[in-house]
Amino acid sequence: MPDALRGGVVGAGVFGGYHARQYARLPGVVLSAVLDPHPDRAAAVAVPLGGRAFHDLDAFLDAVDVVTVASPATLHAEHALAAIAAGKPVYVEKPIATSVADGERVRAAAAAKGLVVACGHQERVQSRAMGLLDIPEQPLRLEALRHGPPSDRSRDVSAILDLMVHDIDLALAISAAEPVTAEGEGRMSDDGVWDVARSEVTFDDGFSAMFDVSRQAAARKRIMKIVYPSGEVEVDFVNRMFRNTTPFALNTAYAETPAGQDPLGASVAGFLAAVRGEAPRPIVNAEEAIRALDLALAIEQGLAG
Repeated sequence: MPDALRGGVVGAGVFGGYHARQYARLPGVVLSAVLDPHPDRAAAVAVPLGGRAFHDLDAFLDAVDVVTVASPATLHAEHALAAIAAGKPVYVEKPIATSVADGERVRAAAAAKGLVVACGHQERVQSRAMGLLDIPEQPLRLEALRHGPPSDRSRDVSAILDLMVHDIDLALAISAAEPVTAEGEGRMSDDGVWDVARSEVTFDDGFSAMFDVSRQAAARKRIMKIVYPSGEVEVDFVNRMFRNTTPFALNTAYAETPAGQDPLGASVAGFLAAVRGEAPRPIVNAEEAIRALDLALAIEQGLAG
């Protein structure tokens, strides 16, 4: 293992830029390369951070030790599989793929080579810093609202795979139950993808979850309420505040921790720690990402059916 890992980012869009800056600033890693089909875009991200721009995948993979996949979601599995085939650990932005079969291909390929795969469900970072994942009660009910204004970003997938999948991952992380049914309604945009959706999911132990997402809202909101037998926790992820009426102590200063201030940085750092053997696993692994994807696709299918 080299003293400084060479980090590479596939995709020079908004999130590709975020990830490139993490590799440029985190200890033990340098930004080596950015890959994009548009060389000028790759150079605009890479060069100011000391990296090189690539448009050839094989040459890019030769120049890096670890890879972040921040390309359009429909290409996540393809790029992750290419990196794994080249022996590179991979951090994949959510969703890990756009089909469960492709997600399983990524998981299996990495397992066969003993490589780390992480997925960018960053709300898990804030929830862990808050202590939310350590509450020793099974929840009764979860209600999540995730709204944002229109954007050209992630138009290749629905709001379910773009936004709702974050809250699905948290629901699956805080409950040991398995989803049983999913019902909902939604509204498609002119380009034929779900931009507004609401789904009610029931689980096999009586837990239920309501997910409400929109990419056509006037303002950005990220709110989650979790009801437990002993009380409630309500989280505002945008303002990084929460209300807690349970008897279980949560970290009221979590927003001031490194994870609270920079969830993406903490998520990438967790990936690098797993790659180096300093942590047993990344914050969200391939199995968990596939489980969230599976439920997201079931919700999407229910809207269409």
